[in-house]
Amino acid sequence: MPVKNADLFLDECIESIISQSYSNWELLAVNDNSTDETLEILKRFSTLDSRITAVNNQKNGIIEALKTGYNISKGGFITRMDADDVMPKIKLEKLQKLLIISGKGFVATGLVKYFSEKPLGNGYIKYEQWLNDLSSKGLNYSEIYKECPIPSPCWMMWKDDFELCGGFNSETYPEDYDLAFRMYQNKIQPKCSNEILHHWRDSENRASRINNNYKDNHFIPLKIKHFKDIDYNPNNQLYLWGAGKKGKKIAQALLKNNIPFRWLCNYQSKIGRNIYEIIMEDCDAVNLNNSQIIIAVANESDQKEILKTILKFNSTNYFYFC
Repeated sequence: MPVKNADLFLDECIESIISQSYSNWELLAVNDNSTDETLEILKRFSTLDSRITAVNNQKNGIIEALKTGYNISKGGFITRMDADDVMPKIKLEKLQKLLIISGKGFVATGLVKYFSEKPLGNGYIKYEQWLNDLSSKGLNYSEIYKECPIPSPCWMMWKDDFELCGGFNSETYPEDYDLAFRMYQNKIQPKCSNEILHHWRDSENRASRINNNYKDNHFIPLKIKHFKDIDYNPNNQLYLWGAGKKGKKIAQALLKNNIPFRWLCNYQSKIGRNIYEIIMEDCDAVNLNNSQIIIAVANESDQKEILKTILKFNSTNYFYFC
């Protein structure tokens, strides 16, 4: 558990771990250069409970803190926790049982629930619904290029499988999304509990809100990198569908990675325009058989219309990037 300036929520978080119905755990809490009372709180808990080890991050950042904790871990199962969140009492027990039953080659996860002192934004509500819907159906990877489909503080893996995926050794942010892609690439299959196993706190100081490593400009390069490594087929024509703000950023990333593509649009005003030396094409005037399509259109009703068009063709693979 990486911890940085979390003294407001740390007691509640650690107490939820101590209260777990499954008791054979170790908590490696890594203080990431905090300037508040974080270290004092960690030391207090480590004195009270021998299962808790408090250490300092010798470098900076969440990734280095995760590495520090993992390097001194002894367990056969691995999970991570965020210092401002809360575990339901059954979390560790349920996740471990899923792995015992399933065996190697699986990542156990569960449903999640956001909570906040202030009203939740619509984006968080939609993300929770989307994530829980995928998890409950075991379809986490089906829309992996949209958002991170494995909730970073609500998974557990066999240590061997975790190391197969490269563990916390990647230097790539967002580190949780990068790990999810590596699970996908190594065919680690999701196994989901139908119970809420993590309470996700939204606060003004949450890393995903204030840390530049979690800004949108980091997500698209990450998606394109893994698309190129995992799903891209150079033998099939690649199309990019959508020329809005997100579509243009994706186009730039594709060009930077030397991935050739044709660009589709259904707005007459843009058809025929030259953008980044690529001519915009009419989506109704191309044959999409045996192709791959990146959908860069966020509007849900527009996505449904795009899908109707795509399904008219044979052997076409599509990927939602937003």
